[in-house]
Amino acid sequence: MLRRAGWPVSKHEGVTGMTDDNTKIKATLIGSTAVLMWGLLALFTTLTGKIPAFQLAAMSFGIATAFVVLKWLVRREDVLRHLRQPVGAWMLGTLGLFGYHFFYFMALKNAPPVEAGLIAYMWPLLIVVGSALLPGERLRWWHVAGAVAGLVGAAILITGGRGLSGFKSEFAVGYAFAVLCSLTWSSYSITNRRFGHVPTDTVGGFCAATAILATFCHMIFEQTIWPADALEWLGVIGLGLGPVGAAFFTWDYGTKHGDIQVLGALAYAAPLISTIMLIAFGKGEATWFVAIGCVLIVGGAVLASKELLKRRRRA
Repeated sequence: MLRRAGWPVSKHEGVTGMTDDNTKIKATLIGSTAVLMWGLLALFTTLTGKIPAFQLAAMSFGIATAFVVLKWLVRREDVLRHLRQPVGAWMLGTLGLFGYHFFYFMALKNAPPVEAGLIAYMWPLLIVVGSALLPGERLRWWHVAGAVAGLVGAAILITGGRGLSGFKSEFAVGYAFAVLCSLTWSSYSITNRRFGHVPTDTVGGFCAATAILATFCHMIFEQTIWPADALEWLGVIGLGLGPVGAAFFTWDYGTKHGDIQVLGALAYAAPLISTIMLIAFGKGEATWFVAIGCVLIVGGAVLASKELLKRRRRA
């Protein structure tokens, strides 16, 4: 009777939409902290000296694993409950984390870093466009416009406004790895919502698996070089705690429960934050191209977040 009259039959009914909006906003904000941490990736990496790439990945993911295990032990959590998850979730998580770094490092080894980095950083645009395939998601013009603006801004920051010198056939392998890098992370981020029931703590297991695989790659491709001083150790620990640690946990939560399209657009803030931090610590130069790139990235992120900002005001 009450339901037919349009009245809620309980104190919770009638505010479900509001609760869902609040949850989505919260998850999106949590996920966006990963972008902030990834903005510190370049700065921390410059502090690690000549440590080889795969060795650095193994050490960083090892630190991330150690800290999440410590958290489980201190809080007396059921570790097996976190790790006893579907095989599909393990495959997606491990291939996502390790695959992205493997293809990224191989791209930088086989192609000019600027061009390889720009191709690899197509993943935010792919997330925005590909997320339209998810249940309950729709791709709107402001998502695409915001993502494209962010892509152009990121290209300006990465190239310094000089543009690309032209793709060369001798670097085709490196370009291919960069494309695979972009496809890997965008596919992981989009597909991750399918495993929304898998707890974020399980990412600790993915980090452990990634550390082991990175160790094998290091043994095959590289010579071991340990940190030479306290500053280099600080860089390694900083990576393990932030950009290669906590960032993957907050990104996991955000992509599962937040606005995936907004997160994709916000991801372009990573090269913006990275550039600002490098300039602040004397490892980069402030130019007009940096300013233009900042405007495009910030403007694109705001445009892509238009609908989310409206929901937040209503909430």
